[in-house]
Amino acid sequence: MSKIFADIIINISHEALDRVFQYEVPFYLSGHIMPGTKVIVPFGRGNKEMEGYVIKLGTEANFDESKIKSIIRVSEKGVSIEGKLIKLAWWIRQTYGSTMIQALKTVLPAGEKIKQKEERYVCLKLPKEEAQKAYEEAAKKNRKAQARLLRELLEQDKIPYEIATHQLKIGRPTLSRLEELGMISIEAIMYYRNPLNLSGELLPPKKLNEEQQYVADTFAREYEEGLRKTYLLHGVTGSGKTETYMACIDAVLKEGKQAIVLIPEIALTYQTVKRFYQRFGDQVCIMHSKLSKGERYDQMMRAKNGEANIMIGPRSALFTPFENLGLIVIDEEHENSYKSESVPKYHAREVAIYRAQMEGAAVILGSATPSVESYTHALQGDYTLFKLNQRASAGSQMADVHIVDLREELKNGNRSLFSHTLYDMINDRLAKKEQIMLFLNRRGYAGFVSCRSCGEAIKCPHCDVTLTAHRGGKLVCHYCGHQIPMPKLCPQCGSPYIGTFGTGTQKVESLVQKEFPQARVLRMDMDTTRKKNSYEEILSAFSNGEADILIGTQMIVKGHDFANTTLVGILAADMSMYASDFRSSERTFQLLTQAAGRAGRGEKAGDVVIQTYNPEHYSITTAAKQDYELFYEEEIGYRKVLGYPPITQMMVIFVGCEEYDVGKAAIGMLGRELRNHFQEEEGLYVLGPTDASITKIKDVYRHVIYVKHADMDTLVRVKNHLEKYMEDKKIYEKANVTFDFNPMIGY
Repeated sequence: MSKIFADIIINISHEALDRVFQYEVPFYLSGHIMPGTKVIVPFGRGNKEMEGYVIKLGTEANFDESKIKSIIRVSEKGVSIEGKLIKLAWWIRQTYGSTMIQALKTVLPAGEKIKQKEERYVCLKLPKEEAQKAYEEAAKKNRKAQARLLRELLEQDKIPYEIATHQLKIGRPTLSRLEELGMISIEAIMYYRNPLNLSGELLPPKKLNEEQQYVADTFAREYEEGLRKTYLLHGVTGSGKTETYMACIDAVLKEGKQAIVLIPEIALTYQTVKRFYQRFGDQVCIMHSKLSKGERYDQMMRAKNGEANIMIGPRSALFTPFENLGLIVIDEEHENSYKSESVPKYHAREVAIYRAQMEGAAVILGSATPSVESYTHALQGDYTLFKLNQRASAGSQMADVHIVDLREELKNGNRSLFSHTLYDMINDRLAKKEQIMLFLNRRGYAGFVSCRSCGEAIKCPHCDVTLTAHRGGKLVCHYCGHQIPMPKLCPQCGSPYIGTFGTGTQKVESLVQKEFPQARVLRMDMDTTRKKNSYEEILSAFSNGEADILIGTQMIVKGHDFANTTLVGILAADMSMYASDFRSSERTFQLLTQAAGRAGRGEKAGDVVIQTYNPEHYSITTAAKQDYELFYEEEIGYRKVLGYPPITQMMVIFVGCEEYDVGKAAIGMLGRELRNHFQEEEGLYVLGPTDASITKIKDVYRHVIYVKHADMDTLVRVKNHLEKYMEDKKIYEKANVTFDFNPMIGY
């Protein structure tokens, strides 16, 4: 029988040990060890017993077999979910490129232990008759504090500790003495911090329409049969995807399993959680970045202890330590926020599918505008495709979409932010007491500040970008946060003729208040949602009819359901179209389609006004028709011609360095090694090295190489080779190198 070897991560959080150690699996343990198993191994020269996690089993030794030690035993303290997450971290490290420590910090719940909240009570231990005698004796001997406490405890068996110490003014020495005498006891009841603040009776499930019921029944039948698939649920805006998710989750819960629901923005959390809570009650827990450390810790503990069965949150919720995971739902699966911008640069969709395969779970990806990658997988049969073509609410119809050519508006002398069509429709809705959403994909007061004399735009000294004008006379960098007061003279030539160009949400708010003084206005962007509960407050206020117009960036157009909103105005549809990113047309189509989907979701008809300087562009015309298939045909054609994902896979090798010349030398070495070592690799295309489109951010100079190949495994092999190449070269101690597969942002 051939020997079995195990790759093991030693449970030590230290960069020097960011590697796998190989041990032999003794014959008597061969049937008890698998990936994720926690084991005890001899470690180091002294063979100190250490805990480790098995990542991989194989029959090949990585070095001299005579020097490979054997596993001692399986750890009795092994926690299977931690083993699964460690294995997942190792896969992320191998696939996306990072240190094991970075991957572990991404995957494992925060290692910092937070003290659990508790409520303490002072409880009477004596029988009532004895307590009465003790009270009378204390009163007789003028033991006032003791008498006060016993009198209170005679009326109620226990009182909160704070009432005893503060209102009754009972000192701790008195409490300790009575506890020693056996007259009272101090009891602590542990409880979880609750960030939801939701209550009320559970509501029965809504009746599904024929399309929704077909999806739910098919999923439940296949799940019961033991099939664990990845499904793509392509449903038009308002088609009832959330109700369909809940029906599928219900089927999973009945099997004794648990579910994770990923959502793209914190802005969606409150509305989504409220609907899930009304259906599933205390089985729901929540995770997002605005929670305190204590709230995050408690939510993870509820999940780990089996006290909650549904976790809702953005990307990080994917790593919830559920023991019996049965389903992962990714709502709005096309969203950029599912791709991590920090190392490891993983995509939640890919990690979710891998985790589901590990744990025997299903995956549902949902969107009105699926990513081109996911739709391609569905057409190829990798995913099972479901479609919801009708809105769920009876009588709710898709909004009428009006495309306004801003070039014609300008020819007709209209220099306003509002086209004649949009202006008239806003007045009409205000008169009817109906609500309006105005969407602009830029926060701030204006795009940038420039000198009319010399033409110089005022830039951030730390980043290669212009500063954005905000109200209050300040210029702000949206990359690093640098702020300066609005200068009175041009810093370059001294001219007083400097002014703002472009429009931000703050400026839109000012113009709306000026043009429509009767309207109550709310604004929702990164500047107005910095406080913990600001998302919930703004959305609740608009939902409750406390405002007529909601102005905002893309966070207002995703997933929200306001029945009285009958007009959506998209002020500058071109803003996202000309970004230096091959996905710019796709992103424009998605934003416009999502924005258009906010109108007319109730019984009242809705209208959408798209203002654009390029009304013939296919991303705008197809969004106006809400025709995803037509958009996909156009877009995939361009991807084929240009060799972009999903037709060809792409990897960006990124080098960041505070010294420009050092960074340039580091990326140059990688480029040469790449071309020399892989020159025989057929179908491998290398572009660069070159400076990134934004050369400097936060005083760090940025350089890139683009690598393309049809096969993702080939790109991972390239990454692995370059990681080994960099190991002993000191230049990479100064220059930070990261790898980004199929990037969601432009470099």
